[in-house]
Amino acid sequence: MKNDILLVEPMLAEIEERLDAAYRVIRLFGPDGQAEAEAAADRIRAVVTGGGTGLSPAWFARLPALGLVAVNGVGTDKVDLDLARRRGIHVSTTPGVLTDDVADLGMALILGVMRRLGEGDRLVRSGGWAAGGRLALGASLAGKRLGILGFGQIGRALARRAEAFGMKIAIWNRSQVDVPAGYFRAGSALALAEGSDVLAVCLAGTAGTEKMVGAEMLAALGPDGMIVNVARGSVVDEDALIAALSNGTIAAAGLDVFVGEPSIRSAFLGMENVLLMPHQGSATIETRRAMGDLVLANLAAFFRGEVPPTSVVRLDRGAGR
Repeated sequence: MKNDILLVEPMLAEIEERLDAAYRVIRLFGPDGQAEAEAAADRIRAVVTGGGTGLSPAWFARLPALGLVAVNGVGTDKVDLDLARRRGIHVSTTPGVLTDDVADLGMALILGVMRRLGEGDRLVRSGGWAAGGRLALGASLAGKRLGILGFGQIGRALARRAEAFGMKIAIWNRSQVDVPAGYFRAGSALALAEGSDVLAVCLAGTAGTEKMVGAEMLAALGPDGMIVNVARGSVVDEDALIAALSNGTIAAAGLDVFVGEPSIRSAFLGMENVLLMPHQGSATIETRRAMGDLVLANLAAFFRGEVPPTSVVRLDRGAGR
């Protein structure tokens, strides 16, 4: 008999087919998903969810047999890890496999804001170019300093890409990390912003990083400075960012993540100096397939009574229940 699992949001079709082959999948996002999940609550031992969605404490409470929350992503900010640990519930992620694609999108956003790709696209589509309109000059990447806030796997991958464009790399990380020769290590997050032309936010979204990038850091970045965020919307104070973009405190922003997404702040929508993406960092077929493979591996290990291979919650006892 197949084990029941709860799928919170859609995955790649081929991955969902493999889930269906191995488990009885209750799709919370389906038309009757809520009712089906509540009817099967006592039997659901594993939940598959996205990093931006996670699993609410209310759902933790509704699932007494829960033993694994398998996150299809690397963010755990929407999962209460302390609660999971107290309940003896593993939380697994899909580390490593999405690093390059997120870094690629980060580089694309840097190029986009510096070369005004969004503004240029709108100028052409609107007929403004044909009518004599001209796009304001962009900025060259060569020689500019990229400040990377959070020097983990994604930050390192982004730095390598930026180097290929001739950018100079500066970093700041919350803990001590090894830094390649030729990179500048800033003494503080504020100092990083002060010395950067572009600030790339690559920090994990946690209680400790919430609104880390606020009015003071944006002012330090300066009127020619730009910010790119491929981490979590919570790391940036959006009130301060909107004000900075509106009054010229900074020049531009490229954003893939937002507070409250997908319902983002309406102020962003009318800003010419903001390049917007709908949280697409890992959104390639290749990466979503690799992420799905890891989710399936974590589920299989859990139901065999083993520790899921990429669990971020280590328990004193066995995982299988």
